[in-house]
Amino acid sequence: MADTFPLDYSRARAAFLGAAEEAGARLRTFTLPGHRGPDGGELCVDTAYLGPPDPAKLLVTVSGTHGIEGFCGSACQTGVLLREGVAKAAAGPTTGVLLVHSLNPYGFAYLRRVNEDNIDLNRNFVDHAVPPHNDAYDAVHRTLVPADATGFAPGELVANLTALRDRLGPQRLQEAVTRGQYRHPDGLFYGGHAPTWSRRVFETVVAEQIAGAGHVGYIDLHTGLGERGVGEPIFRGGRDADAHQRARRWYGDALTASEQGTSSSTPIVGNTATAVADGLGAGGRLTAITLEFGTRPGPEVLLALCADTWLHRHHQPADAVRSDLKRLIRDAFCPVEDACWREQVLRRAREVFDQALAGLADAKPWEAG
Repeated sequence: MADTFPLDYSRARAAFLGAAEEAGARLRTFTLPGHRGPDGGELCVDTAYLGPPDPAKLLVTVSGTHGIEGFCGSACQTGVLLREGVAKAAAGPTTGVLLVHSLNPYGFAYLRRVNEDNIDLNRNFVDHAVPPHNDAYDAVHRTLVPADATGFAPGELVANLTALRDRLGPQRLQEAVTRGQYRHPDGLFYGGHAPTWSRRVFETVVAEQIAGAGHVGYIDLHTGLGERGVGEPIFRGGRDADAHQRARRWYGDALTASEQGTSSSTPIVGNTATAVADGLGAGGRLTAITLEFGTRPGPEVLLALCADTWLHRHHQPADAVRSDLKRLIRDAFCPVEDACWREQVLRRAREVFDQALAGLADAKPWEAG
């Protein structure tokens, strides 16, 4: 099991490609221009597909939307879908399985949640001509991103974050920080001012490998929210009237929804499922979730994000990735040294993948386009 959770991006990618080739998947690669990993290697988004050329039903899983969270997502794709044969067994005359590996390869390689431009990819899928405003973030930005370049002071930051949490309350603080913001390029959860390279790649994948399907079950794999080791299915979309109820039929009472206040995640804007919904249009059905695996308590995760933002603001990437401060963000998003957590993740991933495939198999004709 341990080798399913490799300790760097290069080994994760090699394991994924090797398992995909053994499964007989059709591979496709998109290489990030102008950047290399810490080891000098290429940074790539890879897709692996099993199934017919034009599937009526399609399971899509995505890893590494948030870079460093790809350690978990890659393990689920490589270990469960490919090595255990789940994807190959599910592929049939009308059903396909598409794995999108490391959608944000820069963040994966440099142990960052954001991309090469400090952009949160899961907030980037918006109309940048009229980006959504998040006035609440403006009031907390200076606390989250200390300007002092002389050294990182965790004790002082913890005290400031605690004071902020006491003043606003945990819920309001989480909403202010995580919703997504478009005014502070050096800040947290920055959605960018234009479509990123990863967004353009994903929109190409949607147009060429997803949009023709009648019904898509979509799972974006994430870490960092919720109870440790628990995989929470968070409803992320489907624009037909039955989408939410259909997702509940698939995933049961464990399904949560940010907009209804039942999730560990507050409402967000600009997530990847938006591109799938846009690509399918009115002619297809989408049942989309984020599968979120908890790691550390929320205050510790926020501290790790603030520390990593400060680190990369004041140091070159090659120096930052070797810093001792990286321990904080590793613990917050990929605690792979914890054997119990790894086991919980893989077991829950199997359950959710099986639920999604069963849901697609049981879809009525009118639910398949």
